[in-house]
Amino acid sequence: MAARTPAVTMPEFEPLLPELTDLNRAYWEGLAAGEVRLQRCRRCGAYQYPPESFCYHCPGTELAWEAVRGHGEVYSFIVVHQRYHPAFGEHLPYVVATVQLDEGPRMLGAMFEQPASISIGMRVRPRIERVTEDRAALFFAPEEG
Repeated sequence: MAARTPAVTMPEFEPLLPELTDLNRAYWEGLAAGEVRLQRCRRCGAYQYPPESFCYHCPGTELAWEAVRGHGEVYSFIVVHQRYHPAFGEHLPYVVATVQLDEGPRMLGAMFEQPASISIGMRVRPRIERVTEDRAALFFAPEEG
């Protein structure tokens, strides 16, 4: 599972956190516990994101949440140079990457490494940062090694 920082490290991102719902609560609680959690269909076994009440791959409606490694590769990315929200101001320029997870789904996530070091196909790992005492957010970082 992903390592997390126990102390609040990125409070500036709190205004960007979504409201918790019955559909997304397990995902956000997983991040708060230092885990990336995805829904998995009990019928076909496929993982999916974003969460939904039905399987994207088959007619199944029995979905369970599972902790996953959350590693993958950069499928696509853009470099952001403008400050669209104050929370990202000190991180400019930064990368927004579409990450193809090893488990199957694609997820979007910010990467705060030097943009010139990011490339398509690059292996990445989850970077979970504490935003409040009880909430965390998912970013991505290059895999070590």
